[in-house]
Amino acid sequence: MAQSITITPFGVRRRRYTVALIALLLLFAVANYLLSITLHRIAMVSGWTLFLLVVALTAYNLRKRITFLPLGRSATWLQVHIFVGLLSIAVFGMHIGWRIPNGVLEVALAVVYLTVALSGIVGLWISRIFPRRLSDRGEEVFFARIPRVLHRIHAAVEHEVLACLKEDDSTAVPEFYADQLRPFFERHHHFWKHMIKSRRDEQKLLRKMDAYTRYLNSNEKQTIESMKDYVKVKSDLDFHFAHQTVLKTWLFIHVPLSYALVVMAIFHMILVYAFAGAVY
Repeated sequence: MAQSITITPFGVRRRRYTVALIALLLLFAVANYLLSITLHRIAMVSGWTLFLLVVALTAYNLRKRITFLPLGRSATWLQVHIFVGLLSIAVFGMHIGWRIPNGVLEVALAVVYLTVALSGIVGLWISRIFPRRLSDRGEEVFFARIPRVLHRIHAAVEHEVLACLKEDDSTAVPEFYADQLRPFFERHHHFWKHMIKSRRDEQKLLRKMDAYTRYLNSNEKQTIESMKDYVKVKSDLDFHFAHQTVLKTWLFIHVPLSYALVVMAIFHMILVYAFAGAVY
């Protein structure tokens, strides 16, 4: 008889992780207080705890690369990664005593850690929001295929312009294209405006095209109408390019700095034990 598999709903798992996170924070805070009143070197304890948490966080990236081993579901690893990351922020604050660190290495460590933590929070937000945005705006295109799609759109528009020129022997549409549209179709535009989902520039360009059609004959008007469709498709492509670029780029900040943080932390611990008490 086949056994049924029960899948815990995502909301239930999130609540469980949240409860576990709060419990661990309270446990660590109590342990930190007890160690302080017994004159133990709490910086050593919090330092080792923070180091182990950072190593555990870095292991998530290794898990994504090692897909052939049965190491558990990636979604579970991601949830653990998020909550361990949040826990590490609290432990980091306790470790430095919620103050600005002293010394060049300590400041560098703090800056790298905070950059990793901040990039992780930003990455969590964009990984939740951006895929929804992309699915709601135009046809989804793989990032590697975007340059080819851009080239095809540009070529198609120029084909429309040349066909209009051959049909009417008029330079009205080609001149408008050269003055107003060619730069738009040649490369990506409005990167940051797409980040805030602004379509103002697209609408402005479409209004210019509508206004220009008053001076054209029927065939030229039809060409402009076809080009308006390409403007909308190109704007959607720019939207995808902007969002996918951010999705790709933040990992090139977060992951390398995570490994650098581990190396710097090891060097920091070597100095602590080599010069007992000199750093703290």
